[in-house]
Amino acid sequence: MSAPTRIRAIARAEALVLRRNRWLFVATGIMVVFAVALSLAGSAPTGTLGVDKLTVSVASMTTLAVYLIPLLALLISFDAVAGERDRGALGLILSYPASRAEILLGKAVAHVAALAVACVVGFGVAGGIAVALGGAGPESLMALARLMATSVLLGAAFVALGYLISALAGSSAAAAGLSAALWLVFVVLFDLALLAAVVMDGDGAFTRMAFPWVMTANPADAFRLWNIAGTETVAIAAGMTGAADSLPRWAAPLSLALWPVLGFWLARAAFRRVEP
Repeated sequence: MSAPTRIRAIARAEALVLRRNRWLFVATGIMVVFAVALSLAGSAPTGTLGVDKLTVSVASMTTLAVYLIPLLALLISFDAVAGERDRGALGLILSYPASRAEILLGKAVAHVAALAVACVVGFGVAGGIAVALGGAGPESLMALARLMATSVLLGAAFVALGYLISALAGSSAAAAGLSAALWLVFVVLFDLALLAAVVMDGDGAFTRMAFPWVMTANPADAFRLWNIAGTETVAIAAGMTGAADSLPRWAAPLSLALWPVLGFWLARAAFRRVEP
């Protein structure tokens, strides 16, 4: 049996678990409800800004994605290793004719695919409503497609970080607590710390030179900057033209593309040390 076949078999088994737990249905429902609500609530400034409803909706959904997608990704991945060990199934899984990297890859394929379905359906429904209510131009449609694609990348990054936590934690309860702490650091505290540093620095060297690059090092902020910098009208709607213009175009995409690779590499290294 080849490596791709083993990975597909593990992914198929993990997908069956997700279907049995109705995780895909719940995640998709959450994305649809929040995306539609935020899209409708955020479409009020269209007349003031002179942009179509879809542009403002994409800006609103980008803000939603920064908070919601990392949370969903960590919820689906935090017990990938610790949960199997708690249930006594880790020894059986490790007895399969598959390497530990292949086991993680198989789980990742199923988990990221589930997140991709939730993101595409949720943002697609909200975007479709915005188009029906206020129309859309080619630029805003491209922004919506970019939002869907980058949301999958952001989800993959936090799925990999969830595996890292799961491999390092001693139990599912510990992994859940660490996942909550990780979400809080990356999504909330990191930006608050940067804001405090900028306030203290004023117009100093950190604010002018280091701040944009430090911001891009966070996958959540890299996601936000990529979606904002990619479309001028979205940047105007989001009120972040300064941050988007202060970095080269490749900085945020490179950061967001590297995070899933780095996270998975760290997770594989930690998983190699786990004993059944």
